[in-house]
Amino acid sequence: MTALPVLYSFRRCPYAVRARLALAVSGQACELREVVLKNKPQGLLQASPKGTVPVLVLPGGQVLDQSLDIMLWALAQHDPEGWVTPSHGTLPEMLTLIAECDSAFKQALDRCKYPSRYPDADIGAERARAVAWLGALEARFSPDQPCLFGTHVALADMAIAPFVRQFAGIDADWWAAQPWPRLQAWLARWQASALFASVMHKLPAWVDGTDGVRFPHTATLAD
Repeated sequence: MTALPVLYSFRRCPYAVRARLALAVSGQACELREVVLKNKPQGLLQASPKGTVPVLVLPGGQVLDQSLDIMLWALAQHDPEGWVTPSHGTLPEMLTLIAECDSAFKQALDRCKYPSRYPDADIGAERARAVAWLGALEARFSPDQPCLFGTHVALADMAIAPFVRQFAGIDADWWAAQPWPRLQAWLARWQASALFASVMHKLPAWVDGTDGVRFPHTATLAD
């Protein structure tokens, strides 16, 4: 078998989710190794000593250990749905919005989701910061623009949705009560999509020295 890229992943991690989405839509086959972050395998640590996921090891030995780099690499191989060419706006504009998600919004998300980890944080202020950013996302939508950058799903939608999903999951009743009908509909469509379902299969933890599974088709590599 021709050597495949190796993807170290953790099912629920939003960074890993966004990487798997791009790999799946591009049709880029890889060997998926599901890891347990509380017991990180040596294979992961040897590939990327910082020990976070996702990590993609290419057949030539190059290591991509940033989720957005993995997305862009996958889409450079094949971008059948035009994720890097939105109907409105540009790739740099999408990257700017994604950077906002990954910085201020992610910080607020973590503090709202895991308040015990941040005893000195002002959780009310963090929630207000997250609410303001989510309100700005709501304002991007219109009846003629169901996606963040136009009429079709693009990189920004798929890079940001996993983090909005996490925030919505903190308190589902609170989320449903917010005045964000278009944002809520956008998230619901994404969560109901076949693509999302295809990247969220539960897998056993990978063990050093064993085969992972073929992704995006979750069959054993020997099949």
